[in-house]
Amino acid sequence: MLDRLPRTIDPLHLADKRSVIKGELSLKDFGRLCGMLFDTGGNVAIELHFSREGRLAKIEGKIETRLQLICQNCLQPIDWPVQAPVRLGVVNSLEQVDRLPPDFEPLFVEEEKMPLLDIVEDELLLNLPQYPKHSEACQIQETDSRVPTRPEAGRQKRQDNPFSILANLKNQENPHGSTKK
Repeated sequence: MLDRLPRTIDPLHLADKRSVIKGELSLKDFGRLCGMLFDTGGNVAIELHFSREGRLAKIEGKIETRLQLICQNCLQPIDWPVQAPVRLGVVNSLEQVDRLPPDFEPLFVEEEKMPLLDIVEDELLLNLPQYPKHSEACQIQETDSRVPTRPEAGRQKRQDNPFSILANLKNQENPHGSTKK
């Protein structure tokens, strides 16, 4: 187990050594995730076990954190706990993806080393809701412009009949002095 988390890792080398990476990363360091958060304070606890099963290098473990997402209805914070299991198979071709066990997701490795933050951030993003919103009705402060207010509601009742204006004109005197009835 490592005392301090490395910035980059070599998943194949760590799998050969059967290494374990355990520690915390700051939420502020996740660039893609930060734009979706109400507050970037806090950490992500990670525990990743690297191993091999035959020729397959795999990463198993868990990621845990509490995120403050932005509600898409009221723009207020939502507390979103994340306890995500990690099951990745290290691959470098589509052939290898087809041979992965069904409960493993592929982790494409193009170079020897890759940022640890990218792996963790991808797993966090996969565990977010598509449209975060409160489970109960939001307390929206703004009024809906389509709903008439009290004075407009009374006026609407008088104008229910679109021909009511014509009826009033029929009963009025003609401006040229003639009164036809």
